[in-house]
Amino acid sequence: MPLDINRLQQALSVEAERGFSNLQGKQFLFADFLDVSLREQLPEDWEMSDRLQAKTLATQYAQYHDLPLTRRQHLIAETRRLLYEVRRREIAETSAAPKNKKPKPKTEAIAATKVEATEPKAIKKISPDTALSQVEGVGSFLAQKFTRLDLHTVRDVLNYYPRDHIDYARQIAIRDLKDGDTVTVIGTINRFGCFTSPKNPNLTIVEIILRDRTGQIKLSRFWTGKRYSNRGWQESQKKLYPQGSTVAASGVVKQSKFGLTLENYEVEVLEHTQDTIQSKTVGRVVPVYPLTEGISPEQIRRLVMQCLPAVVQITDPMPDRFLHDYKMMRLSDAIAQVHYPDTSETLEQAVIRLTFDKYFYRRLVSLYRRHQQKAIHFVPTSQAIAQLEKLLPFELTNAQKRVVAEIRADLQGQTPMNRLVQGDVGSGKTIVAVYALLTAIEAGYQTALMAPTEVLTEQHYRKIVEWFMQLNLPVEILTGSTKTAKRREILRQLATGELPLVIGTHALIQDGVNFARLGLAVIDEQHRFGRDQRSRLLQKGKDPHVLIMTATPIPRTLYLTNSEIEVSIIDELPPGRKPIQTVLLKPSQRKDAYDLIRREIAQERQIYIVLPLVEESEKMEDIKAATQEREHLQNVVFPNFQIGLLHGQMSSAEKDEAINTFRRGETQILVATTVIEVGVDIPNASVMLIEHADRFGLAQLHQLRGRVGRGAAQSYCLLLSGSKSQTSQERLQVIEQSQDGFFIAERDFQMRGKGKDEGTEQSGHAGFSIEDRLPDEAARQEIFQIAREAAERIIKRDATLENFPLLKAEFELHYQRLQGGAIFT
Repeated sequence: MPLDINRLQQALSVEAERGFSNLQGKQFLFADFLDVSLREQLPEDWEMSDRLQAKTLATQYAQYHDLPLTRRQHLIAETRRLLYEVRRREIAETSAAPKNKKPKPKTEAIAATKVEATEPKAIKKISPDTALSQVEGVGSFLAQKFTRLDLHTVRDVLNYYPRDHIDYARQIAIRDLKDGDTVTVIGTINRFGCFTSPKNPNLTIVEIILRDRTGQIKLSRFWTGKRYSNRGWQESQKKLYPQGSTVAASGVVKQSKFGLTLENYEVEVLEHTQDTIQSKTVGRVVPVYPLTEGISPEQIRRLVMQCLPAVVQITDPMPDRFLHDYKMMRLSDAIAQVHYPDTSETLEQAVIRLTFDKYFYRRLVSLYRRHQQKAIHFVPTSQAIAQLEKLLPFELTNAQKRVVAEIRADLQGQTPMNRLVQGDVGSGKTIVAVYALLTAIEAGYQTALMAPTEVLTEQHYRKIVEWFMQLNLPVEILTGSTKTAKRREILRQLATGELPLVIGTHALIQDGVNFARLGLAVIDEQHRFGRDQRSRLLQKGKDPHVLIMTATPIPRTLYLTNSEIEVSIIDELPPGRKPIQTVLLKPSQRKDAYDLIRREIAQERQIYIVLPLVEESEKMEDIKAATQEREHLQNVVFPNFQIGLLHGQMSSAEKDEAINTFRRGETQILVATTVIEVGVDIPNASVMLIEHADRFGLAQLHQLRGRVGRGAAQSYCLLLSGSKSQTSQERLQVIEQSQDGFFIAERDFQMRGKGKDEGTEQSGHAGFSIEDRLPDEAARQEIFQIAREAAERIIKRDATLENFPLLKAEFELHYQRLQGGAIFT
């Protein structure tokens, strides 16, 4: 018996009206009728994805009597949605058929019917490895657009997780709407207008007056482009939403000048107010995906729905014993539930499983790599460190001593060190790195320190060369500005092994730079380098030890602390340092800032004034260029003081001259861009004035503030901002209220990790990771520890993974993605 969609829809409606009680029909119980219909009566011309989804639903109807009410409601809604989509496509295909085609002669029509009966329509099968261009309804044009999100296959789409869900399931009367609520309203269209704006011929305006028994609401939408100004398109919209039709509209309630409205609303036409809503968006929990320009939320949702049937073909590589021990959901269920969850509980379990997998494979790759490596054992053979301690005019803090001990233990361990040292601005990371460098040099190995800018590289060189000269150890600096003859000599000394330490920028990773025995690589401000750049430095040696230094961790660094880098924290400032007084100022308070600057210069201290741009920009015309600001300050505000200039467009020689002139005290004020964000260490500087502070990130602001407060005098950081944005003010208040770099990093992570529910702000995967869906850091850490334990159990049982073939295949994919585990940053 062929499937009767009308009869099924009627059965679904009656079941919903009677409270989802599994009604008894003339022949079958409701659930049995649906089970048989969806399992045995499917037309062969249905698309494969629809057939798979129907059979999945049939399996659930076989268990209908055991399902709770919410699961029954969800199941019926899913079924109605499927039938609605099938019927909609059938109508579209019928209307798209050529109308002027001459009818076939009767005998010819009968013959054609026989051929069609004997040759069933080919159905495209979909699997996780199917290219998106081969998925029904996608095609090459759309598939090309999805490559912007790095989506090429069905598997890519299944693994493209939503960063949030919006609950449109709450139906509410118009009079009860409240600003900010996410709701669905059901009512009748009192008036529908679609017209071209009289002021802009490329702007089309849609206006809907929606009324229910409690009131009315005006909905507006704007379309830009000539295709929408076309009269044919506008008339088609009016036919879709005729006056008097019943619709369900979902969106976020917002206050407008015309009263309350729904923002970014979605509309579906119903037959009457008691209809079950069948849209993928309206009246349900809707996934929200990271987007990029040119791809709409509805396009990505539609693509996910088309790909979801393939999830049943995904085999879980995790051994059953582990799933049981760690109470994990099966992988195929987790992927399905993270996109369109049945309940909030199943969504939570899905996020936990997918986060577990991410951490598990990172740990597995790390452990596997460590089993393949042999660490360089550093056994000190001289007294260089003891001599250094006699030279230092200060004693290490307890935090520094602890971190040095952790590093030295790593350097004598069984596996190569991969340690991240987090230390707040001014906490003394450089001297800790020197202890590590000397340990390696004492053992007869070469070392390299790579920094992201020439300013910071010069700063490190200036500090370290003083100590190394007194220890009779050579050290050289290699940057893009190094003269050819000098560069040639440095490269020769590195190749022969006679140069124990080179400090440099990206110049260190260029071809032609070869080490005889590289044993330790120190990378400062590691987030400034790309992963490939860091990896290329390590490839200059054979499994060298790695020490990474950073001041304020940025969100990516926070993410990395959950991976395989061991973390040391210098959480203690050297004695005698006073907290920096940080004040948020409005433009009207600029005079107060200038008065403070004059008082500090009178006490022979120096000042930084930082601006965000070097040249005028059409988009940000209000930002003063550093060159113009310096002239204004010199000629108008501070004519009696000497003012220097430092920006990124200057040559290396010009930068060095500006900094050295400031260091010698010949200029009292240095006007600069963020080129001074790291590396400039001048203890006499006591004021940091930051113009347009709202234009900077929290990490940048914290780094800039760290350029002062490096001496014994009281220092100040003044944040000037005219922004009225609440978000900007909240960010600046974080800097004003805290000098704890780790707290600032966590707040930066929380604030930057959030975006709009719909939009293009978060492009691709970079703005979102599945663990962001967990409630807090404690939950992330708990899953991380479980995943580590599971990976260690696997490696302990079989380090080759030969006994786990499915797991090994999945492991290989992750191993390649992490560049063989060469560096987890």
